Amino acid sequence: MTIELTVSPEVSTGIESKDDTRTALRFITCGSVDDGKSTLIGRLLVDSKSVLQDHLAGVTRQGETDLALLTDGLSAEREQGITIDVAYRYFSTESRKFIIGDAPGHEQYTRNMVTAASQADAAVVLVDATKLAWQDAGLELLPQTRRHTLLLQLLRVPSVVFAVNKLDAVADPAQAFAHIRGVLQAFAKDAGVQTAAVLPVSALKGWNVVEAGQHEAGWCGYEGPTLLQILESLPVTPRETELPLAFPVQWVEKFSSSSDTSQGRRVFWGRVATGHVGPGTKITVLPSGQTAVVARVIDHARAPKIVSAGHSAGIVLDRELDVSRGDWIVAAPASAPVDDDGFGDTPGSAWPATREINATIAWLDDEALVAGRVYWALHGHRWVKAKVKRVVERLNIQTLAREEASLLESNSIGHIELALQEAIPAAPFQHSRALGSLILVDTSNHKTAGAALVR
Repeated sequence: MTIELTVSPEVSTGIESKDDTRTALRFITCGSVDDGKSTLIGRLLVDSKSVLQDHLAGVTRQGETDLALLTDGLSAEREQGITIDVAYRYFSTESRKFIIGDAPGHEQYTRNMVTAASQADAAVVLVDATKLAWQDAGLELLPQTRRHTLLLQLLRVPSVVFAVNKLDAVADPAQAFAHIRGVLQAFAKDAGVQTAAVLPVSALKGWNVVEAGQHEAGWCGYEGPTLLQILESLPVTPRETELPLAFPVQWVEKFSSSSDTSQGRRVFWGRVATGHVGPGTKITVLPSGQTAVVARVIDHARAPKIVSAGHSAGIVLDRELDVSRGDWIVAAPASAPVDDDGFGDTPGSAWPATREINATIAWLDDEALVAGRVYWALHGHRWVKAKVKRVVERLNIQTLAREEASLLESNSIGHIELALQEAIPAAPFQHSRALGSLILVDTSNHKTAGAALVR
């Protein structure tokens, strides 16, 4: 499994913008297979004039433009006409920049969707009207539509937009939209999903995507904003700046006697997960429990900064401690003294470490999850062995009922108990996305097996 260095070249000021609609919005498209996700992104790119003419010519066949090819870049995707991996595209309007993740709809690629959703500020769930019994007000949604929506809720994606697609291909689009919208709203209410909007679109024709199009004449009885206008107004995920400091060490830079910024000591690089860090901050290193005081904080240009959550930083401590990649630098209790040996008389931290985890898990492996299995767990940048103590229950995605279970099949969502080989500073996911998430990896083939969220 590849670990990427996330030290970014952005300047960390420690001051968040009050107008977060000016910040780039990272969103994904998801839903069932062939619901038109890639075509919708292609339409956004083309109608917002974010595609070069030579690129557009490259996806034109016999005078027809295949918009899906603008995102489906793998040869296997083009051959099969499906999305397999997450494809990221970038575009901007006069008021905002966007980063789009095109997530696959097939069940076997749910893990790729989870990866994209974990970093998203918003999600557009596509619903294909032609696949549903739209004449029936009590129609059934597709399982993957429900599954993806539930995963978005578990991953705390702040804004969920339902886009009912392909209404240009049904006999009575107004009735189809009314029935599908009613079922979507009822499902979202029962599941506790906060929806930003439910709107009709035709990705192929471009109706209601960037420009209003047909709905100006009362298409589907919808009088609201277009999809792009909705996306321009959505907020970004708020930084966890009000929480105590948590900083996962990603890279250790050896000290240099010629560097005045490191003061002759090692620099610990990473991205601040929660809170903020500056000179004078009392910290505890986990799992060792050693304590120290932050002597200096620098940005990518080695300029001194007070750095807040979501930004990269280099931390220099007032003493040399045994700190390596995977350790956590967290806020120490204000009352904890620091001895000369680096160990406080009352060791502890604002984020207590634990070896017992109750978690909600999205199980992504082909092999069922059963009690007794041992996996690698990745928390921040730290790898620890994790044993499944018990499978508590499974969520029925059709009825939303919690059912007793002894195992979790592929693409199931459930509740489990884990026992870790080493303690980690885990927190409930609803309090902190960074400290409340773990990835379980198969110890034999190193494939991602599940995404666990601390309860």
